[in-house]
Amino acid sequence: MHKVTYPNLRFAVVLFSSLLTQAGDVNAEKADQDKPIILEAEKVSVNDVQQIYDLNGQVLLIKGSIVITGEDGHIQVDPEGYESVDVKGTPDAVASFRQRREGLADEFMQGQASQVVYNAKTEILTLTGDAKLKRLLNMQMLDQLRGWKIEYDDVKQYYRVTPPTNAKPDDLPLARAILSPRRKATLEK
Repeated sequence: MHKVTYPNLRFAVVLFSSLLTQAGDVNAEKADQDKPIILEAEKVSVNDVQQIYDLNGQVLLIKGSIVITGEDGHIQVDPEGYESVDVKGTPDAVASFRQRREGLADEFMQGQASQVVYNAKTEILTLTGDAKLKRLLNMQMLDQLRGWKIEYDDVKQYYRVTPPTNAKPDDLPLARAILSPRRKATLEK
């Protein structure tokens, strides 16, 4: 079941989607939580006491099935060991995110935008600036979203697409979604 609401066409287009309700919970791969972080960049600054890492130039972050790329990155690890990642792209090279989902062997969330923010504790992914997000199964697109800002909450299992705050009614539609029927997606397992 997909529900689309337009609370205020002038400033927000919100899209909610109930994901995989017939298939049970399918979240981000839990094994990722226990994997080490692999960081690559042209320049890395490490503050091990405060658990803060700054990366500049061709950033690559790998943690289990999570792969994040961009040009500049900031990572902070909280006292419980959860990472908060903020990676920005450039006008020539966007930031990207990819993660395998728990359950099906070849199901992935894949996105790109000017900025990628991922909170491992809340499992919320935020893509900002010409954002694109896809849910793939066996490299076949199931869901595809486009907009200025996309938030994906893997725990509550919903997408939210919003336009920039200075959007005008004439600019609509500012969000676009292609969502596969859940029954078909779950039957193909």
